[in-house]
Order: sequence, then C-alpha cells, then structure tokens
Amino acid sequence: MNKEIKKEIKILIAAKYPIIYIQTWEEYIVEELLKNIAEELRKKIYFWSITTGFYTGKSEINVGVSTTSTINPISAFKVFMESKENAIYVFKDLHPFLKDDIIKRILKDAAKEVTKSKKNLIIVSTITEIPEELSKEITIMDFPLPDIEDLTDILDSLISTAKDNPQFKILLNEEEKERLIKAALGLTMTEAENVFARAIVNNNTLSMEDIDLIIKEKKQVIRKSGILEFIEVKEKIESIGGMENLKEWIVKRTRAFSEEAKRFGLPEPKGILLLGVQGCGKSLSAKVISSIWKLPLLRLDVGAIFGKYVGESEANIRKTISISESIAPVILWIDEIEKAFSGVNQSNDSGTSTRVFGTMLTWLQEKTKPVFVIATSNDISCLPPELIRKGRFDEIFFVDLPNIQERKQIFEIHLLKRNQISKEFDCEELAKLTEGFSGAEIEQVVISALYDAFDDRRKLEMKDLINSINKTVPLSVTAKEKIDWLRNWAKDRCVFASKKGNN
Repeated sequence: MNKEIKKEIKILIAAKYPIIYIQTWEEYIVEELLKNIAEELRKKIYFWSITTGFYTGKSEINVGVSTTSTINPISAFKVFMESKENAIYVFKDLHPFLKDDIIKRILKDAAKEVTKSKKNLIIVSTITEIPEELSKEITIMDFPLPDIEDLTDILDSLISTAKDNPQFKILLNEEEKERLIKAALGLTMTEAENVFARAIVNNNTLSMEDIDLIIKEKKQVIRKSGILEFIEVKEKIESIGGMENLKEWIVKRTRAFSEEAKRFGLPEPKGILLLGVQGCGKSLSAKVISSIWKLPLLRLDVGAIFGKYVGESEANIRKTISISESIAPVILWIDEIEKAFSGVNQSNDSGTSTRVFGTMLTWLQEKTKPVFVIATSNDISCLPPELIRKGRFDEIFFVDLPNIQERKQIFEIHLLKRNQISKEFDCEELAKLTEGFSGAEIEQVVISALYDAFDDRRKLEMKDLINSINKTVPLSVTAKEKIDWLRNWAKDRCVFASKKGNN
C-alpha cells in the first residue's frame, strides 16, 4: 500500500503540482513516508504545526528562523515564500486557517511560487476543508487504509516482540491467523497495532477468540466515522410478513460469498434496489438479509455525505467506499437513496451532487470487492435514471402494500412480538379490516391497542384492535395518487417482492 501512495506523491512532487492535500488519520506514518520521499529526491523537508512552528523531524530547526517566530501561519508562509531551498514544506492541520481571507490569498501566491521554484507545498490533515477559491490550486489525496500485507507486518512485529515473554502463546494456525488479520481490515495502522497489542496483553495469548475484540474495535471506528453506522441485527426471516419472491431471492444467495460459490463460477451479488410504499418493510428487509447471510450491516447516513467545503463531499463518499471495501464482505445499506441524489444535475450546489453521484455510479458498476449494496427508496421520481439501469443492481424489487394474507401474517408477527397469543385474535378479520394499510401502520394499530388495554388495566381484546383500526387513516388514502403512480411505474419495470394475492 505504501509503495503505491509513495509513487503517486513522488509523481505529483516531480510534476510541480501547486498544493498537495493529504487527508489521513495516519499523520506520523505519512510524516515518515514524506521524509523517505524527500531523501530519495534529495530534497530537504520541513514540517510545520501550530504548536511547534517549523521543524525538520530531527528535533533541530534549520530554516533560518526560531521556532516561536514561525508558529503563526502567516510568518511560516513568509519563510516559505522567501526560501530558495530545494525543499518540501509540510503544513499539518492547516484546515482551520483556510477560512481566513489572508491565508487564502497567501496560498494562492504560494501555489504560484511552487510552479517556478524547487519548493513543494503539502498539507496533511484529518479533515478535508477546501474553500472554493482554492479548489483549482489544491490536489486532494486520500491516504489508504492498510491492506492485508501491512496488517500482517504489524502483527508479525508484535508477535516477535511478545515472544520474549515465556508465558506468551500463539494458538493460531496459518488459516486462523489470516482470518484474524482479515478481521482487522478497515482499521488504521495505529488502531490495528493497538488492538493487536491489546489482544496479546489481555491474556498473553493470541487465538481466534481475539476476533471478537477486533470486531468491537471496528464497530467503534465505524461509529466515529460520522457517515457509516454499524447496525446490530436480531431479525430473522420470520420477521417479514409476506414478500415471498424477495425471501426466495435472498435464501438462494445465502452462500453466494463463500469460496465454494467462487469455485463453482458464481459472481458475488452486487446489490438490490428496494423501491416501494413507505412503511412496507424495506428497512426490515435489509436487516433480515444481513442476518441470513451473516454479514456485517453498515448503514450510510446520506445526509452526512454532503459537507459545506469544496472536496469534503467527494472525500466523504470515497471514505464510505474505502471503509466498506476494507471490511468486505459486507452489506452497505443506503436508506432513502433519493435524499442523496435528488439534486443531481441541478446548478445550486456547484456540481457537488453530480460529482458524488458519478463516483457512486462508477463504483456500483465496476466494484470488485464483495460489498453488497441495498438501496431503499420511497420516491422513484427523484432518482436519476442512470441509477436504475441494468448493471448497477442485480435486481429491482417493488415492495407494495401487503395483501390480505400478508396483513394476517403481520398481525400475527406483531402480536407475538409483544407477548400476545395471536390465536386468541381473529387475525383474518383484522386483515380484512385493514385493506390499504402498510406493515408499519399495522404495527402501530397493535401498539395503540395495547396502550388502551394497559391503561384500563386489562388484557388486550379484539375490540381494542378494531377501535385502533377505525381511528387510523392509512397512507394509501392520504397519498392515493402518489401510490397509484408508483404502482403503474413499477408494473413492467420491477420484480414484485410479494406473490400476487387479493387485497
């Protein structure tokens, strides 16, 4: 991994790119990498931070000025502009200052200075915040997460050190060691080193039980990303009422990510788009697929993708893809995808939505890592047509309002879920009374009825459920025209999740 990124940085330096912006959490690793590049290119290298001013990385300061006099970024850039050295100047965590108009102007001048001198300017930060005014001068690079080779080196180094302890034991064969390393994919090198060390120190033993520790660490990392959420799933296929066509499709692909399937010649599934009426089980289906296939489920917060700074949104979608691929096989759930891409081709966001959408489309079409994408949508009219053409997803399922048999199942599921004996209720009659109700509305009928019974300090009765039904105005009434349009659109374009049945 480091060889590839090193080669790319060397090319950008040699090509005199004005400002190179490296986004990374691996600051110290990047620092060592840049020192190595500077040595190979026979350049000096200076680092700057707000706490130290300029330093060379060897404790002494050698830029002709004292440390304290370059703590101020304006003073530091003055030194950069006046320098005639063949050197790389690396500014750490400069992003808070990029909002300042003076710094923006200085960076424009500094970018021009790079093109006509032997100097290079690199910014290293954990955050990508680039003002519009500097978008043409700055080239963004994402420092990739460690691959299996990197993680193997880290673990081998720790094992070598731990062997000095006579009580240390390795209870892993080569295959198990590989599984342990693969479990750490998606962590930074620092995080991986910490969790491997913790596993070793925990009981002086390295075994398959340590995978749980690594997974726990990975969940923390994903939560801290601010974009992806690690979803704990407890749902089973019995949690879904009806949708037999979708269930059959899911079950047939249960072993699709196995080595056996690969040897058989099967490609790994790409993903599905679940389109349909709100509250009919699309989100529940995503959780059930994760449970049946026994794959981690990551939920993408589409609202968190779009940032206010130039390049931030693009960096977020790349980060999403990078994290997803690094822990593959995995399921990436994009809930209400229309909220992310409804602004494509509009001119009010300087093309940000279009660029993010383009990155996502290309990835969906060309991805090689086993990341199964589940996209859900309530409004197909807001989705760009490019997203739903063949090749992006394996299948597009339409999730309609439940038919009478499915409504009966849904009542049974929710009554049982809430400690009620479903056989004590006429669920067939309840299904007849709830024509046009969604699964979510049926759930609320049961909950509302339970509140009524609980308030009267008695058992739930049939009359409570009927009374709750009579008080509910379903979405099929309030949004009848929209649902009818959606059904007509899906008729010849989608596979219906449910088998045909009477309403």
